[in-house]
Amino acid sequence: MYLHDYLNKIMRVWNAYEGQAVARFLSLQDFHVNDPNLYKENPDAAVSRQLPSPLDEIVSAHLKVVYHLMRSEPPNYTEAYRYQTSCIQAVVKLLQQMKEENWILPIMYVVSIDLRILAAKCEQQTKSSKCGEILEKAAESLMSCFRVCAGDTRSSDEDTKRLGMLNLVNQLLKVYFRINKLHLCKPLIRAIDSSNFKDSFSLAQRITYKYFAGRKAMYDSDFKNAEEYLSFAFNNCPRRFTKNKRLILIYLTPVKMLLGYMPRKEVLERYNVLQFHDLASAVKEGNVRRFDEAIRRHEMFFINAGVYLIVEKMKILTYRNLFKKVHQILQTHQIDMNAFQTALQFSGAEDVSMDETHCIVANLIYEGRIKGYISYQHNKLVISKQNAFPNVVVT
Repeated sequence: MYLHDYLNKIMRVWNAYEGQAVARFLSLQDFHVNDPNLYKENPDAAVSRQLPSPLDEIVSAHLKVVYHLMRSEPPNYTEAYRYQTSCIQAVVKLLQQMKEENWILPIMYVVSIDLRILAAKCEQQTKSSKCGEILEKAAESLMSCFRVCAGDTRSSDEDTKRLGMLNLVNQLLKVYFRINKLHLCKPLIRAIDSSNFKDSFSLAQRITYKYFAGRKAMYDSDFKNAEEYLSFAFNNCPRRFTKNKRLILIYLTPVKMLLGYMPRKEVLERYNVLQFHDLASAVKEGNVRRFDEAIRRHEMFFINAGVYLIVEKMKILTYRNLFKKVHQILQTHQIDMNAFQTALQFSGAEDVSMDETHCIVANLIYEGRIKGYISYQHNKLVISKQNAFPNVVVT
């Protein structure tokens, strides 16, 4: 396909208001990228003769990106990223110019995705730059699009560019998680959760959003919201996407466990996350030694998944179940603290002191895992006669 034919095809679908078709001609995943006839270092004059502004700027920048990716060996990601940034700046111009129209949103989607991917490749290629710096600049370009979309409040619900917000938010969340700037996620999550269109976005986009929002809530120790977000993502993700469901489950499982829900082995087995089964077994038994061994055995898995500190918090559940067994053995509502210390020592915490035992019990009371109070005068735990140890549910 010659450049003239390529531009004619773009013009044809542009005049027909076919946003998806135009976007396909601007995607780095499309087959036209492999056509040597389109590798032009300076296509500006030819493009501006056939296409209106600012579409000509978008297409010219795209062709320059293609040139630097396909003509260089290895691909020149630095130059490609520079022109992709010019491409998205032209897209911002297009969004501002075309008021009360949103059929062009697919163009913004493909250009945004390619910008994020090129920024990541560019970081790998130019290791001299500060880690995350290029991706952070890419996020600033994406934010320019987001502001235009979020500010389109005058258009009708059918034509508003606000329907493109979630796609951009998902791109931004991916960047912020990658460069570890999670504090920047909060205003984006707030904007989507308060949007009138939050149920109008595509299911695929909502699943991606809930996955990242759930992870953010988990890191903020907001486990109830994390469970809600991640459960939505897991339950609505199609079964054929096993890899994605496994990824969601890696975060959903510790969140559920911290809320008192123990996972079934068959679910963990199906998605190859049996590392959590060893933990769940230790927690249910109240076996501190086995819990510590499970953490040590699967340490690298938990660290690489970014849940190590979260699973460490499950130790409090292990203590709760251990102390419940002490209560069941002694059958009294006034339990000597020495009994808890002995249980801890027997279960693996051999060097635990009485002060540490008091601290563990106090934390369990504070978190609502035990209903009662410590009588320091008599060195006893006085527990409620009704539901002293709120249930841990097996799901």
